[in-house]
Amino acid sequence: MSSCTKDEDVAVISTRFGDMVVEFYPEVAPKHVESFNIHAKNGYYNGTTFHRVIPGFMIQGGDPNSKDDDKSNDGFGGYAAKYYDLGDETNDSTWVLPAEFNAKQHVTGALSMARSQDPNSAGSQFFICAAPAFQLDNKYTVFGQVISGLEVIREIVNSPRDNRDNPLDKVEMNITIMPRSKALGK
Repeated sequence: MSSCTKDEDVAVISTRFGDMVVEFYPEVAPKHVESFNIHAKNGYYNGTTFHRVIPGFMIQGGDPNSKDDDKSNDGFGGYAAKYYDLGDETNDSTWVLPAEFNAKQHVTGALSMARSQDPNSAGSQFFICAAPAFQLDNKYTVFGQVISGLEVIREIVNSPRDNRDNPLDKVEMNITIMPRSKALGK
């Protein structure tokens, strides 16, 4: 159940399969929530794709490289929306997020930040769990939860894909930040 009672902002992730509404956990991952929101409000994510889908696991997106037709560089781009004391302050393409591991679990619908082997390497790419992935708990930062649109995750994760887990047909997204009541029509 939702942990928020106020009319806080949520993200609406719109795809050709429908919309997912995501609440945030700023109390446990403030930098991740802030960076995601800055990117979303600036249109950074609009036109990116869910470039990696693995049935029974997750859907991954948020890489600006996925906006073109070259799938070979998908999964290698993106950076934090502001400088968090990691990377070169004068070069935004080096900005990354510090790990904010917390007690939130990687349940179905969990919004978590993708990263490399370095715990302090998350940029703009995120993933949404299509099934519980408790093996990722305390290794990746959960910073939100899908509260509406779980069926959209199922549609995306079951898209036909190539041998690199790229959907054969692009699954583009647009992300809008808005009050919870507006997103849920209440």
